[in-house]
Amino acid sequence: MEFGLFVQGYVGKRAESDPLAEHKALMEETEYVIQADKSGFKYAWASEHHFLEEYSHLSANDVFLGYLAHATDRIHLGSGIFNPLAQVNHPVKVAEKVAMLDHLSEGRFEFGSGRGAGSHEILGFLPGITDMNHTKEIWEETIAEFPKMWLQDEYTGFQGKHWSLPPRKVLPKPYGKSHPAMWYAAGSPPSYAMAARKGLGVLGFSVQKVSDMEWVLEQYKTAIVEAQPVGDFVNDNVMVTSTAICAPTHQEAVRIAAGGGLHYLQSLLFRYHDTFPRPEGVPVWPETLPEFTEEIIEVLIAEELLICGDPDEVLTQCKRWEQAGADQLSFGMPIGISREDTLQTIRLVGEHVIPKIDTDPVHRTSRFRGAA
Repeated sequence: MEFGLFVQGYVGKRAESDPLAEHKALMEETEYVIQADKSGFKYAWASEHHFLEEYSHLSANDVFLGYLAHATDRIHLGSGIFNPLAQVNHPVKVAEKVAMLDHLSEGRFEFGSGRGAGSHEILGFLPGITDMNHTKEIWEETIAEFPKMWLQDEYTGFQGKHWSLPPRKVLPKPYGKSHPAMWYAAGSPPSYAMAARKGLGVLGFSVQKVSDMEWVLEQYKTAIVEAQPVGDFVNDNVMVTSTAICAPTHQEAVRIAAGGGLHYLQSLLFRYHDTFPRPEGVPVWPETLPEFTEEIIEVLIAEELLICGDPDEVLTQCKRWEQAGADQLSFGMPIGISREDTLQTIRLVGEHVIPKIDTDPVHRTSRFRGAA
């Protein structure tokens, strides 16, 4: 199992007391990725969200990732996601950005796509549309065109329902052989199977706990066997996300988690991701979950809804994800905890956890392996 970091420009309530909170959040997250690069993480995923106050202010993730391409050495940088709906980002512009980032990172870029967080975000770009299902046909129409834009000397052009382009040379071409690995942000069982049939890796942001892996893998790994890839190779890979807090002692980790505003982050998540199934007990915004006490944190750990503890405990918890079949475990940060505590988690995971689980020195989604 490989390890990743997921950043999204989470500001939370900090702006109420600090006028520079937004700036600090964005700059701190570049620091987290740089530390993850030094600590042996293989991926860093950066979101693209629009209009999601407090929850995610990372709207121009291509700019963010371009900076990180220069500031890091080995970590793979992924769009989690680039939104290729023509009304949000023209597909040709997305193809150009992917190829440019592939060059700037010298082959370390991973192309994740999807349809956006929910109605508040995406319907802002689709005046007159009220049904999020409308975005599916736009994405379906577009996704197979990217490899053609990258690999054809002159792209033959496209005439579709939602966008069109005459024959043109789409430049630059990706770095080296083939093109970056392609991923899809999936939020439901049918989405996992659909992504697998297209040969796409899955960004499983909707997986909440270890036991969720059973239906994810059943849907995905069965379908991937008969994949007809839209790209140059099959990216057989399921990434899942979890919140992680690691500290020298169990008591310190629980204390940090209890003070991290996790309840507010979860409340914002279901405020904006209205296409995700809402778990029982999660109130409708503006009502929020109650603050998590240390006792609640212990319950979340026991229910495998939170990775939290000293390095040995975190290692054991991560091994549960590995045993369940996750190809990649990506940690969502920051979660309202301090810069120092976040950097501590990254360093401790890099020192005590990653070397004992991720023993493959070759990146499994490299297009050089995939196209061989």
